Amino acid sequence: MRLRNRLRLLALCAGLALPLCACHGRAGEGGDAAAMFTDNQGQLSVPDGSPLRSHLVVQAVGLDGGAASLQLPAAVEADPARVANVVAPLTGRVIALKVALGDFAQAASDADKARDALDLATKALTRARGVQDAGGAATKDLEAAQSAYNQALAEKTRADSRMSALNGAAGGHDLTLTAPQSGVVTSLAVAAGAQVTDPTAVLMTVTNLDRVFVTANVAEGDIGKVARGAPADITLAADITLAADGGQTLHGRIDEVDAVVASDTRRQKVRIALDNRDGRLLPNMYATVSLAAASAGGVTAPQSALLMNNDSTSVLVEVRPWVFERRVVRLGDETDTTASVISGLKPGDRIVVRGGVLLND
Repeated sequence: MRLRNRLRLLALCAGLALPLCACHGRAGEGGDAAAMFTDNQGQLSVPDGSPLRSHLVVQAVGLDGGAASLQLPAAVEADPARVANVVAPLTGRVIALKVALGDFAQAASDADKARDALDLATKALTRARGVQDAGGAATKDLEAAQSAYNQALAEKTRADSRMSALNGAAGGHDLTLTAPQSGVVTSLAVAAGAQVTDPTAVLMTVTNLDRVFVTANVAEGDIGKVARGAPADITLAADITLAADGGQTLHGRIDEVDAVVASDTRRQKVRIALDNRDGRLLPNMYATVSLAAASAGGVTAPQSALLMNNDSTSVLVEVRPWVFERRVVRLGDETDTTASVISGLKPGDRIVVRGGVLLND
């Protein structure tokens, strides 16, 4: 649509130029008629009396005060700083494997819950004993408190034993490998009885998902419109519901902006870190990130001011009254009437917004 508008503008201006051409050439033996404009090393001057002055309209560029809303495809990813690979420092045979995919995180959670339950039961038993000693509690209340304490202690012992089995303890001539961090076993490449012949081979990967990234992809044309610290709304895929949040929209801020463009997608990655201690977000979930991104250019120009020259777009900037120079610009968001200018213009510049094609070579 915009290209057709510019072609129509070019045809219109060409029609206007026909009668003006009469000004070229000789008016007679007395000398040359006044030129419509002169070109002095790229500076185009429109002299007094030139008929072009009645066809050119010059005005200051507009300020781009709007904030564009970007909708970016995204996915949940594990924090690379919280992914640990477990390797064996020597070769040998795997005697026992006490973990499976998904272990560690549940065991650690069980241990924490058991510890809290035992603390609560201990306090309740202490209060019951104090009340009975003061003569104010029935024997059955003390017995109930003692029973709750015994159950909490048993659960704590079971959870500690599970964690001990997972963490292991070296003994004899066997080597027990201990996970370097708590988390979830996200990959497992060994089994009980297997022979480990390569001490550099990864046996398993343990990923801590207490914090995850939502990674969004910014198209090349939008690079520069988002910045670190900018607020972001995250909407998960339509078939995923987070009841704990009362909906599917999460809120965060951009924590990281890649300094390179991915070679395969030609997009820049930005990451929003989210707390995930309750395990609600899983890696590879799809999402959409909404950003209110201000235009990088700061100014706008009307479509009528844009001149197409081969593969570039330029405008005519007024450097002095009725003296103009061509300046190549890079555009951002466009509408049918205006274009955001990312580079080439600055606030306060005055440009030819109508009739510029008459000065166009």
